[in-house]
Amino acid sequence: MTARAASRPVGTVTRGTTNPNRLRRMDRWIAATYGAELRRATDPVAVDLGYGAAPWTAVELLQRLRSVAPRTRVVGVEIEPARVEAARPYEREGLVFRHGGFEVPVPRRPWLIRAANVLRQYDEEQVAAVWERLCARLAPTDPSAGSRGGLLVEGTCDEIGRRHVWVALGPEGPRTVTFATRLGSLDRPSDLAERLPKALIHRNIPGEPVHAFLRDFDRAWAAAAPYASYGARQRWIRAVRDLTADWPVTDGISRWRQGEVTLHWEALAPRVV
Repeated sequence: MTARAASRPVGTVTRGTTNPNRLRRMDRWIAATYGAELRRATDPVAVDLGYGAAPWTAVELLQRLRSVAPRTRVVGVEIEPARVEAARPYEREGLVFRHGGFEVPVPRRPWLIRAANVLRQYDEEQVAAVWERLCARLAPTDPSAGSRGGLLVEGTCDEIGRRHVWVALGPEGPRTVTFATRLGSLDRPSDLAERLPKALIHRNIPGEPVHAFLRDFDRAWAAAAPYASYGARQRWIRAVRDLTADWPVTDGISRWRQGEVTLHWEALAPRVV
């Protein structure tokens, strides 16, 4: 047994709450935004970190990533041994389950680590250290191959995946923040505040960038009310288009149509006190 396998997993047991299709918005965004990089990866391994009491999200991640990168393999990692044993019957070609935590016990550095609803129970002060540890496990950058390195996607969603906010990070650190929602369930964009990841959820207060962004998004949403007669999608697109005048939105209409908007991390990063 190796030293890594024998060591105690890093982290604490989560509630384990999970549902089929809960992470579909995050998965589809990864496939659409990073699919080309995933296809170019020499050994495209993705880790579903903290998949919970049932293995649905790992099974679905394999299916969705293989739709754009057929060589992808997925490793489901859970800190609770009983959950790993319960997932064993779902193993198949390209999908295995391992006992572990933030040390990410896989032989090679993975191209993707997806950590959804894992840091919700941690203190805000612990987030930076967890991000640093996980980013250090990612596949490194390789300029000769046109690779920016691996990808960490960490965020929070509701129980059935209607509302989701996540941060995308590379080996160099945070890159972007994405807000995603089922538009028919939305009253106003600031409804997404309750699903902000741990790094941002306590910063939704006056004087912080994420609070200013959600305030401006609500205003743009209100101004776009006449577009509601064409449907919530058209209202969202108009509101996001107006936001681009003042906020560094990184994506375009093809993603806005999905009920998404992505911004540079630096625009929403917490202020240093």
